[in-house]
Amino acid sequence: MKPSIPKGTRDFSSSEVAKRNYIFNTIKHSFENFGFQPIETPSFENSSTLMGKYGEEGDRLIFKILNSGDYLKKADETLLQNKESNKLISSISEKALRYDLTVPFARYVVQHQNDITFPFKRYQIQPVWRADRPQKGRFREFYQCDADVVGSKSLLQEVEFVQLYDTVFSKLGLKGTTIKINNRKILSGIAEVIGASDKLIDFTVALDKLDKIGKEGVVKEMLEKGISEDAIKKVDPLFNFTGSNQDKLSSLKEMLSASEEGLQGVQDLRTVVNMIEEIGLSSASLELDVTLARGLNYYTGAIYEVAAPEGVKMGSIGGGGRYDDLTGIFGLKDVSGVGISFGLDRIYLVMEELNLFEAVELPKPKVLFLNFDESENLSKIKAIKVLRENNIKSELYPDTATSNKQQKKQWKYVTNRAIEFVVTDVDDTTFILKNMMNGEQTTCSLDELINKVQ
Repeated sequence: MKPSIPKGTRDFSSSEVAKRNYIFNTIKHSFENFGFQPIETPSFENSSTLMGKYGEEGDRLIFKILNSGDYLKKADETLLQNKESNKLISSISEKALRYDLTVPFARYVVQHQNDITFPFKRYQIQPVWRADRPQKGRFREFYQCDADVVGSKSLLQEVEFVQLYDTVFSKLGLKGTTIKINNRKILSGIAEVIGASDKLIDFTVALDKLDKIGKEGVVKEMLEKGISEDAIKKVDPLFNFTGSNQDKLSSLKEMLSASEEGLQGVQDLRTVVNMIEEIGLSSASLELDVTLARGLNYYTGAIYEVAAPEGVKMGSIGGGGRYDDLTGIFGLKDVSGVGISFGLDRIYLVMEELNLFEAVELPKPKVLFLNFDESENLSKIKAIKVLRENNIKSELYPDTATSNKQQKKQWKYVTNRAIEFVVTDVDDTTFILKNMMNGEQTTCSLDELINKVQ
């Protein structure tokens, strides 16, 4: 049987890793430029930390880890016989792979609250896992690149995150991205004025699928969840909202005149939109999307989602929002937070499609010492040590050539890796150096060699 990997996971070649690292480094540099500091959390958490934090759909996608040893020992016999797997899970699985980085971050803040200076700006770049159905841009193992601020309710944070998205995408050369923004207070206000406040979660989960299943699909799901036809008619204008961001804000203010919470959401959004319009963006555009809901239950204020440039078929390449009391689920009340995430894997696919990786080079030696005479190897290794101490990437071809065919193999290696300089021979302290870019060959000392390749 041929070896294989699980669906929804991938191997990465050297060139793919180099391209991914280019994205990682760009995002990391921007995070630090904006004042965020790094943390890391474990790949798996106690199930009690994760379960119940993402809603029913999220809980279903969490990878559970079976207990060590005889995991069925504590299992309920009746549940086993009746094959009631959902009820059985808590007794056979006490740990789970993390679904995202936000809930583990909330746990981290509560656990280390006495060591943290608030407001706390953290970034985290680590893999997460979801038992999702694999498709283009949707994987079961993927990296998230998150930045969050906890301990501040200021709307300036919302403004800064729009700028952070714009900065990263500008540096990556990814022009034409759309940063969509909404506010959960507006959605709560809409649910209130249509008389469906008790169905807020069902309402937002269905609305969030508009771009995937269309208006008919959303209406059908709302009806199935018990939202009345009369309520759905009242929400119909949402599906056809047009005009500038300012036009949409005016329409929302009118629609939500009877909802105090809804009007607060409009005012919060207006503050962010007005500031961004004054500051300006480099390569992205900001769009108020009143149907943007994001399915996660913990958002309470601003919500973001980033769409790829027009013409590229891809789901969101970033998203996030404000959560006023996420740490409350772990016992620390009134710690407001807001954060965003970059979808590295989707950003990679978009950049690949738009041919934006031309400038990314694979790590390779600047100088390669060929291996035609075994007696010269010690001298070459000593020289390589000095070159590396001078931050010049250097290598000795490992196998000694004993025939013309093997020598040709070494030259082919030079060509395939596009190596710039080659040392062919060493005689005591003299080196024969060939510049592969122009074919020039010189005899030089080690100091002269260092100067030439630097």
